[in-house]
Amino acid sequence: MKFEDVEMIPTDIPNGVQAILKFGDDYKLSIVKSDFSYGGTKGLYEIGVFKSHTMVELPGITQPGDTIKGFLSSEEVNGIITKMKTITGVEPVQI
Repeated sequence: MKFEDVEMIPTDIPNGVQAILKFGDDYKLSIVKSDFSYGGTKGLYEIGVFKSHTMVELPGITQPGDTIKGFLSSEEVNGIITKMKTITGVEPVQI
């Protein structure tokens, strides 16, 4: 799956769009663009990684001490999806 295959779902609160990709049983990747996300007002995306319902750091995806990464272009989000596939060994499915 590539970013262009992801269906961004409109959200009301906050005003924006979101998609959640599941990588096997352990990991989920939240992709957000909203009025309150890092870079959302500039048309950029923010991601967060979840493991078993808890937001976590993931080396190679987020910085140490941080669970989210913002100000991302669609190409950068696509690169993160590819890294998550490599880390987990699983093709994502949108949920």
